[in-house]
Amino acid sequence: VQLQASGGGLVQAGDSLRLSCVASGRTFSSYVMGWFRQAPGKEREFVAAIGSRSYYADSVKGRFTISRDNAKNTVYLQMNSLKPEDTAVYYCAADWGYTIVVVPREYDYWGQGTLVTVSS
Repeated sequence: VQLQASGGGLVQAGDSLRLSCVASGRTFSSYVMGWFRQAPGKEREFVAAIGSRSYYADSVKGRFTISRDNAKNTVYLQMNSLKPEDTAVYYCAADWGYTIVVVPREYDYWGQGTLVTVSS
C-alpha cells in the first residue's frame, strides 16, 4: 500500500484546511486509516483514525473531522478553527484490520507527510 497525502499549507488562526490521503491497492476498506502529526522537536502524535467508526485526540475533538471514501481509496481530515499549536507535518497511515489504534508503531504503512502551518 502506498499513501500520498496532500492539502497542507499556510493559513491563519481560525481558518480551515482539508487534507487528503490517497491509497493504492484494492483492499483500502480493510484498513483503519489514521492521521498523525509531528511538530518540530516533538514526537509524532495521534490525531484521528477511522475504521467503521472514528476516534479523535482530545486536542482536536470538535474541530477536526476524519472521513473516508472507500470508492476513491481516500481518507480526509477536515480541520476547522485551526490554532498555531496545530502547526506540524501531518501524516496519514494505514493499519490492517478493524480495531482503531493510536500508537504509531501499530500502523503498517505511512504517507510522506504534508506541512500545515498556522500563523497567529
